[in-house]
Amino acid sequence: MIIVFTGNGKGKTTASLGQMVRVAGRGKKALMIQFIKGPWISGEDIFISKIKSQKSKLEKIDKSLLEEMEGFYDLDIRKMGKGFVGILGDKLPREEHIKAAKEALECFKEELVPGRPSSASATAGTWDLIVLDEVNVAVSLGLLKVGEVLDAIKDVPDDKFVILSGRGAPEEFIEAADLATEMREIKHPFNDGKMGKIAVEF
Repeated sequence: MIIVFTGNGKGKTTASLGQMVRVAGRGKKALMIQFIKGPWISGEDIFISKIKSQKSKLEKIDKSLLEEMEGFYDLDIRKMGKGFVGILGDKLPREEHIKAAKEALECFKEELVPGRPSSASATAGTWDLIVLDEVNVAVSLGLLKVGEVLDAIKDVPDDKFVILSGRGAPEEFIEAADLATEMREIKHPFNDGKMGKIAVEF
């Protein structure tokens, strides 16, 4: 199943994270691959770090409880972007952003199905949901081509979910999707010159 979250309003990554929690609640595994967001730390990064720490402790002291919490600990976020592209003080050569986006797409292809010749990942094929966070933005910025992404998602198995998030989703993504939602901005404090708030924006 292909899902698109797009639009100029806040909530696309937030909705994707919510979907990951729902999947985990059903004992399934979810991965988010971030295409644009850079190395700065968000609340979800801290949450995932704490989950991994708890899992490590349980593996040593109580494997039965670990089995009972199946899925809850199988959430991951991989930050593969280099941050803002061409704005807010970005000084990286454009080629570095393009390289990072292509590596993120390759990561998705390797994690989607097991047995790809180039894949050395132990988790390949185990994810029930993979979120391509801000992949729509990567395309609109010209870091990736529409066709590259469509080719990557064309063989998504029926029992897997893939979310394409970010503003400016191309029409081809919406046509390929089984479910598409647009977040429309009605009001945002940024428009009044207020900076993003911790725990709301990041």
